[in-house]
Amino acid sequence: MRILPRERSFSVSLSNSKYAIEAENISKVFKRLSSHTTLKKAFIDIVTFNKNKQVKVLKFTALKDVSFNVKRGETFGIIGPNGAGKSTLLKILCGIMRPTSGKVAVNGSLSALLELGTGFHPELTGRENILINGLILGLTKKEIVAKYDEIIEFSGIKDFIDEPIKTYSSGMSVRLSFSVAVNVNPDILILDEVLAVGDAEFQAKSKKRIEEFINSGRTVLLVSHDKNSILSYCSEAMLLYKGGIAARGRTEDVVGKYEEIERGNV
Repeated sequence: MRILPRERSFSVSLSNSKYAIEAENISKVFKRLSSHTTLKKAFIDIVTFNKNKQVKVLKFTALKDVSFNVKRGETFGIIGPNGAGKSTLLKILCGIMRPTSGKVAVNGSLSALLELGTGFHPELTGRENILINGLILGLTKKEIVAKYDEIIEFSGIKDFIDEPIKTYSSGMSVRLSFSVAVNVNPDILILDEVLAVGDAEFQAKSKKRIEEFINSGRTVLLVSHDKNSILSYCSEAMLLYKGGIAARGRTEDVVGKYEEIERGNV
């Protein structure tokens, strides 16, 4: 889980407008050494000034000129096949990595569930991690304490809340991570493939909580391979394909384009 404070921008801040998220010409290029070049060999060549040995650096473009805006209070979907650039884009929006070029502005507090169960300190208890994540978001200790009961009750792990996170099962970490993210009431909630986690009872409770969050007028960015989830929750969507935007607009149209890609018609 990733929680960010209010009015934090990444790269260059765009205008403070009606949009919760503003992205302009986002590109991300990764560099890596050739498979024939080890890091050790490259380092030796550099420090020994071996001019006869050239280090081959390969470039991979994960995102190319991606621009989109998400209105305040909108539920916006992002869909695409594996390798389309979805995870890279979300990490840029959350400030985990910076774009190679382009501008991003996130206007409001943001809670992101990119990898459920992560973002917790394993040596600290569940209760202590709730406090830390709430403080990062910008809540006061008094506000967090007031939400303890709600967060713990929703997670369903009350008997273990004062045990270190490292003793939790993966399912318990998922429950607590999701519970913190949806109950600290951020302005913007980013969900990455989280509607199918946990058992059936927890899934039903999670979907109900997300619906309450949406109906409260907050902004939701939903990333999923589940076309039904995108169709159910999102009024507009964007299709990423090979690092670029293949479609943007009405959810039904975007999902239709995605189905064409799945059938190999693109």
